[in-house]
Amino acid sequence: MVTLTSVTKKYGNVVAVNDISFTIDKGEYFALLGPNGAGKTTIVKMLLDFIRPTIGTVTINGLSSLDAMARVGVGYCAENHKIPPHLSARQYLLRIAALSGIEKKEADKKVDELIETVGMAGKDKLKAGTYSKGMVQRIALAGAIMGDPKLLILDEPVSGLDPIGIREVRSILEGLRSKGVTLILNSHLLSEVEKTCDSAAIINKGKILVKDRLSSIITGKETLEDVFVRVVKDSNA
Repeated sequence: MVTLTSVTKKYGNVVAVNDISFTIDKGEYFALLGPNGAGKTTIVKMLLDFIRPTIGTVTINGLSSLDAMARVGVGYCAENHKIPPHLSARQYLLRIAALSGIEKKEADKKVDELIETVGMAGKDKLKAGTYSKGMVQRIALAGAIMGDPKLLILDEPVSGLDPIGIREVRSILEGLRSKGVTLILNSHLLSEVEKTCDSAAIINKGKILVKDRLSSIITGKETLEDVFVRVVKDSNA
């Protein structure tokens, strides 16, 4: 589904991503892990063509990331998602539905389903300016899955959610797995990554330190957090 080949991204003299290559298979749930400033967000931005590689190629489902058609069937949820404060969740999601090419009659039904799915029933007509961060995250997730994406990219999707909300998001993601969706999860909540993802890459200073199935990364009595701290510390030594 996703391939990065010898990708480097520079901002002037700063190397944000340094000659990385990896693939993500269709249906794979993949975590992109690293400390702040490691290069994770840069990778996501290149996938979405918000920025372009200095060197190397990025493809989505066989298409270059430079081709707008590569993002047909891609859903994205940013960490600090913004919803116009004067819009209600329902108004916002109806606009997302229109942008996704969903006809009005079908859009109403789809929005009803998604509002229920993300636990915002009864709150969907409130203005977004009154929402907590967790409520905004729920609506952002609903918008990301509006178009039934084949590839879903989530940046800290449970940020601001309470334990019940975190569990609900995990359940939503498991439901999408059954539909063959490919997931790229960017998160610092490593315990959730362990419960959700099949594989992961740990990145620091723009370089991949580890990439493998979680069952191979986590061995013995170590947790994913133990492995993460160890390999990042070693790379900084």
